Amino acid sequence: MIKLTRLNGEEFVINAALIQCIESRPDTFITLTSEDRLIVKESVEEVVKRSIAYSRAIRLVPGLS
Repeated sequence: MIKLTRLNGEEFVINAALIQCIESRPDTFITLTSEDRLIVKESVEEVVKRSIAYSRAIRLVPGLS
């Protein structure tokens, strides 16, 4: 799960595994696998960075770091 911010400043959390596409138009649009679309304050690069961090975190094996 990653925390993002709507344009009105409201924070919310989404499952990064459900992200299908991220676009910059100039606002950042996120399309989910359900075809729902979200617009967030974070840049495309920041959403990708948070998604990668989430993906790495769920694959960590405790005690092997």
